[in-house]
Amino acid sequence: METDRRRNPLFGPNRFKLGIFSANCDGGLTMSLAPDRWKAEWADIAAMTRIADDAGLEFILPVAKWRAYQGKAKIYGRSFETLTHGAALGALTRRIAIFCTVHVPLVTPAFAAKAMATIDHVTNGRAGLNIVCGWNQEEFDLHGVTIDQDARYDHGLEWFQIWSKLLAGGPEFDWDGRFFKLKRLQTDPLSIQRPWPAVMSAGFSPKGRDFAAQAADVLFTNLTQLAQIPGVLGDIRAYMAARGRSISVFTMSHVVCRPTRREAEEFFHYFAEEMADEEGQEYYRRMRGTTVGSGQGTIARLFDNRFHLATGKRYAGGYPGAFPLVGTPDDIAAELAAMSEAGLAGTSIAFLDYLKEIPYFVQEVLPRLERAGLRGPVAAE
Repeated sequence: METDRRRNPLFGPNRFKLGIFSANCDGGLTMSLAPDRWKAEWADIAAMTRIADDAGLEFILPVAKWRAYQGKAKIYGRSFETLTHGAALGALTRRIAIFCTVHVPLVTPAFAAKAMATIDHVTNGRAGLNIVCGWNQEEFDLHGVTIDQDARYDHGLEWFQIWSKLLAGGPEFDWDGRFFKLKRLQTDPLSIQRPWPAVMSAGFSPKGRDFAAQAADVLFTNLTQLAQIPGVLGDIRAYMAARGRSISVFTMSHVVCRPTRREAEEFFHYFAEEMADEEGQEYYRRMRGTTVGSGQGTIARLFDNRFHLATGKRYAGGYPGAFPLVGTPDDIAAELAAMSEAGLAGTSIAFLDYLKEIPYFVQEVLPRLERAGLRGPVAAE
């Protein structure tokens, strides 16, 4: 089938790709009581996105949330819905890929096909879909929907098959499957990207990785140390080989970039240790432990970053499973280069305050990545 995704920077020439994660939600990617944490005001989101767009970052990736984590900080209690968020940001930007995160149990394939085609036209081929099969039942209680933990990825794969067939075009079709019984399926317009917009999925469990190997162009997975990368990539590549596909693997990172290492580490300690929302972390561990398939030992590994290993402190205000990029511009550029050397194709990044901190990252870290050959200069339009 014809493939044309030339406008989507997710498939662009930069060897190591970068994007903004979770800025549509208050708290962003931190479980911290720090008063200077991200508030997710629309004007700030728009301004930050324009900076990322001008700097040549590859993507904006929002989180679909329907209720807060039940800690003192109540992070994610305020969030912007991702399809409307994507359409709005798409109209404000020129080059960055705009992803939308869709919960399979809540959105029909036909609705998602129509919505994603709309955003792909708004962005002239820069839309992307992040497929989430669901993990926190309390969020779905708000909609009166029950997640089948054993079948959620089977459900998600059938959903993807319908969604992608719709956007691939062709005559109307009926669908008689395990989870969907649908009549006279069609959509118009089709997406600009052919055969459909870029697809990503986050997979931590074995079933999640197998799903991504079948449906996604990009798999996001949790990594907290460089030493974990070879083993994780080896496991993921086994799933790809079994499905006869090759996809890019990304992780997610939290950035604290300061002129000196001491400043960066003290600030990280301030919001991630001193101001940590322990109740929010406990809620996360309890709810997430039902979905990863390996119990609390697997959840505990999400906290084993270099700061925890060096000090014994949990740094619980940093999001579980996020790779901490903490240090000077040289430190952070070096760690990103090491990620690339180990085989990762990119990472998402987050900040305690995105709008306040991203200019320094753009000014200091991106030129270092260019000099290292990981990224090229922003092309003139």
